[in-house]
Amino acid sequence: MTALKKIFASRSDGDEEFYYALKKIIGFKPGDIAIYKEAFTHRSLNASDSEGQPLNYERLEFLGDAMLGSVIAAHLFKKVPHGNEGYLTKMRSKVVSREHLNELGRDLKLIQLVKTSVPTQQFGQNIHGNVFEALVGAIYLDKGYKSVEKFIHRRVIKPYVDIQKLEGKVISYKSLFIEWCQKNKKSFKFNVYEDNGKDPLKHFAVKLQLEQEIVAKARGTSKKKAEERAAKRAFYKLQKSMQRHQP
Repeated sequence: MTALKKIFASRSDGDEEFYYALKKIIGFKPGDIAIYKEAFTHRSLNASDSEGQPLNYERLEFLGDAMLGSVIAAHLFKKVPHGNEGYLTKMRSKVVSREHLNELGRDLKLIQLVKTSVPTQQFGQNIHGNVFEALVGAIYLDKGYKSVEKFIHRRVIKPYVDIQKLEGKVISYKSLFIEWCQKNKKSFKFNVYEDNGKDPLKHFAVKLQLEQEIVAKARGTSKKKAEERAAKRAFYKLQKSMQRHQP
């Protein structure tokens, strides 16, 4: 019996399926499967370790966030020697933005491996980015910095990090909208109110007012998301005027 077969001799079919799905995603043989299982365990399961400590992806998410920031910062430092601290910080923020990490998680279909007692359809979009960060943290604990660096280069930097495109990427439409209003001395207001409608989850609605006109409306599962969506719609509606006033 081979070593690999011995490993799976005492495992369930689910464990074996998880192993091969994980191997395909990370590009190498995982060592400590338990770490990766934790990276895909949602807090709704109320799982705990032998010492009674909570067992879910949130601590690994914290670690993965730090690893991502470190590897991306090092890459930008080498790739853009003329970039000052402010430029490098802004560029790193664009790469590790919540929107971008969610996109990465969706592309890798990580949600399919998440163990949860809540239907995945009820999760917001951030679950994709959260689990991606947790996976990065698990790789670091399992294989060390060099391996996590290779993973990030393969899955993040090579396919997604284009310096020229990133320079024109908007991180926050709300910040852009507010900055434009302030520069042009225009009054604005985000009118937020609860609007659950028929949705099972709590929703907020926003009416974005520019001077005396409502220029955009949007809904979201949080005030922040609703405001960002309204600002994005306003940006595209007023794009020509806003871009003319950009430095």
